[in-house]
Amino acid sequence: MNGPLGEPADAARDPARAALQHHHGQLLHRLKSLASALADAVAAGDAVAGHEARTVLIEWGESDLIPHVLAEEEKLYAPAAGLPEGRLLVEALLAEHRALAGLLEELRGAGGVAAAVLGGAIERTFALHVEKEDRLLVPLLAGAPGLSLAGAVEGLESLVGEAHLHP
Repeated sequence: MNGPLGEPADAARDPARAALQHHHGQLLHRLKSLASALADAVAAGDAVAGHEARTVLIEWGESDLIPHVLAEEEKLYAPAAGLPEGRLLVEALLAEHRALAGLLEELRGAGGVAAAVLGGAIERTFALHVEKEDRLLVPLLAGAPGLSLAGAVEGLESLVGEAHLHP
């Protein structure tokens, strides 16, 4: 039986979908932790800890978040953009990628409360973004004739992690 957006009621039956959703959950959990550490340091008035937390968040963004979104653009967004019902969704998701990159760049020059606010904005923007991917993009790809979600994510260790693609 299908859910409201056409996705299988039990996404666990689709290993590619489950792997993407699991990886998104891991990324979001880590991002929440990093943004919270930054906000906590700023709230405590600890400039050194705030600077360190900001640096760690920027480094994570460069090493994990940006490579993740670039891999999505190539392997997931390109096939979805070729579908009439996917074109506008992909445009919106790409705009969010640009917004995330812009927020990360702003964070480089920010300190104190401004850095904490930007960390929170990155976390909230990414949370909304992955919800759209998981609820709209992934079911679109999984249900599109001639497309294979498993094929789209095959070999994407940078997107979902090698351990999750090969249980």
